[in-house]
Amino acid sequence: MASELLYQRDVYGKTLVELGKQDENIVVLDADLSGSTRTVLFAREFPERFFNFGIAEQNMMATAAGLASCGKKVFASTFAMFATGRAWDQVRNSICYSDMNVKIVATHAGITVGPDGATHQALEDIALMRVIPNMRVIVPCDGPQTRDAVIAAANIPGPVYVRLGRSKIATIENKGTFTFGKAEILTKGTDIAIFSCGIMTKIALDALALLSQEGISCSLINIHTIKPLDVLAVEESAKDKKGIIVCEEHSTTGGLGCAVSEVLSRLGMGVAMLRIGVRNKFGQSGDHDELLKKYNLSTEDIVTAAKKLLLKK
Repeated sequence: MASELLYQRDVYGKTLVELGKQDENIVVLDADLSGSTRTVLFAREFPERFFNFGIAEQNMMATAAGLASCGKKVFASTFAMFATGRAWDQVRNSICYSDMNVKIVATHAGITVGPDGATHQALEDIALMRVIPNMRVIVPCDGPQTRDAVIAAANIPGPVYVRLGRSKIATIENKGTFTFGKAEILTKGTDIAIFSCGIMTKIALDALALLSQEGISCSLINIHTIKPLDVLAVEESAKDKKGIIVCEEHSTTGGLGCAVSEVLSRLGMGVAMLRIGVRNKFGQSGDHDELLKKYNLSTEDIVTAAKKLLLKK
C-alpha cells in the first residue's frame, strides 16, 4: 500500500535542520546545488555551519575529510554523478582510507533524473561506493525512510553514502522500523523472492499485486542497506524459492544484483536469478516514466521476469 508522494531531497533538507538543532558539530557542504539537494534549508538556519564550494566537488570532499579530522560531523551533498564519479579519488583516499566521519548524501541518482540526460544520470554510483573499504551504502525507498536513513547515517561513525532520487515517490506503508544493515521483509511468498532498493521497491509492490492475481506468490525484500548487506535475510528469503529477481534503478553491473549474487555464490545456493536494471548502457534525456519503460524497469518488466523464472523451473 502506498500513499503520500514526497521528494526524498525535501525530507533530507528538513532532517538536516532537525539534526543541526541537536548537534552543533554538524556542518554541511554543497557544490553549488543547494537549491536542488535542499541543503539550502540548513544554510538558512545555520549559515555559519554551511559551506558552498561551487562547482568543485573534489575540493568539497577533501575539505569534508579535513573538517571531520577536527571533530566535525560532515554532510556533503551534490548530484550522485558528481559525488561518486568526479570526486571518487577524494572519497576513496581522503575520506574512506582514514575512515573519516563524512556522510555523502547524493541526490538525483538513477535514470529518473530524466531530462538532464546521460551525463547526469548516475547508474554506477552504488558500484563505485560499495567497492571502497570503510564505506557504507544506504538506498532508502521513500520519504519517511530517507529521514530514518539520514538520522542513522549521522549516528554511524565513519563514511556513509546515502543515495536519493530526483522525483517524488510514494510512501510505502507498514514497512516497520528502519534498522541500518537489516533488510525489510515487506511480503512473504512461496514462488519468487524479489529483492529491491530505492524507487524500485514501490514498482515491485505494484508488480506483486498483478502477480498475485495470477496465483504467483512472491516475497518482497526491501534492501535499503546495500553495504553491509543483510546476508541472513538474503539466504532465508532465497531458500526454497523457484527463482529470484533483483530490482534496482542502477546498472546491473556492480550494484544490488551483484551483491546478492555474491552472497548466493558464497553460500553455494544455485537458485535461478534475473536482474531488473540498466544493462551496461548510458541513459538518455526523457520523461521519468518513459525512461523506466525504455530501460525495462517497469512493473510489467518485473511481472514478465517472474513468469520467465517459473517457466524455466
